[in-house]
Amino acid sequence: MTAAAARADGSAPELLDTLAADRATGALTTRSGVFYLAAGHVVHVESAHSPALGDLLTRSGALAPAGWWEAVERAGARHRVGRQLVDSGRLTAGALELAHLGALFDAAYFALAHDGTALRFRPGVAHWLGAVRPVTVATVLRESYRRRALLDRIWPDAAVDTAPLARTPDADPAVLPPRRGRALALVDGGRTAAQIASALAHRTFHTLVELRRLAADGLVAPAPPAPAPPVHPVPGAGRADWDEPDTALLRRLLDALEAL
Repeated sequence: MTAAAARADGSAPELLDTLAADRATGALTTRSGVFYLAAGHVVHVESAHSPALGDLLTRSGALAPAGWWEAVERAGARHRVGRQLVDSGRLTAGALELAHLGALFDAAYFALAHDGTALRFRPGVAHWLGAVRPVTVATVLRESYRRRALLDRIWPDAAVDTAPLARTPDADPAVLPPRRGRALALVDGGRTAAQIASALAHRTFHTLVELRRLAADGLVAPAPPAPAPPVHPVPGAGRADWDEPDTALLRRLLDALEAL
């Protein structure tokens, strides 16, 4: 086991650097995502705040849902889903690499930007997709920092990235540029940026840019938390007095005991 694998927590960027130097293979979990590494390179990243690769491919029309799930079923256990998609002719290698890199960088941004504390490294764990286009740790970190800086220049509140979003009263999609208007049209008080990106079949980062611009213009904001359900008092709850015992029942029990 490497020194990195023995650590239970710490900075995810520092631990990724250590894993790269060790040429480690396995899965590093943070509070917001999972990095999959092979020989010290990042081969895939997942985050609940970013649409999965399969969603992006199927919702954009690049791949039929049946074709995606057939590849997962046939090659998932062998960690070769990406290769199965290309070998079956459902995707070209270039189209798969482009979609995969977009999903990887989107998920890495969330896994690092939002409390990117390393929680656990599991040596030897491989992702079922398989290696499509390995990326150096340095490249992943550099791209994540670049995205964070760009988004903060547009609007410095990162809560827009993960919280359910609501429109302000003056928000009107019809008067906005098309891409921004389509994003605003899906803001309903419950959807997050990742859900909006998935519904649009767009890359998460591109959607974040539009949503932060909308926030900077005062048109969207994190939705207020839902009110707690009312608590209805239960009659008699909290009373310390006891109900009167059933005297007749106690007498019958006593008679039965004496008879025994």
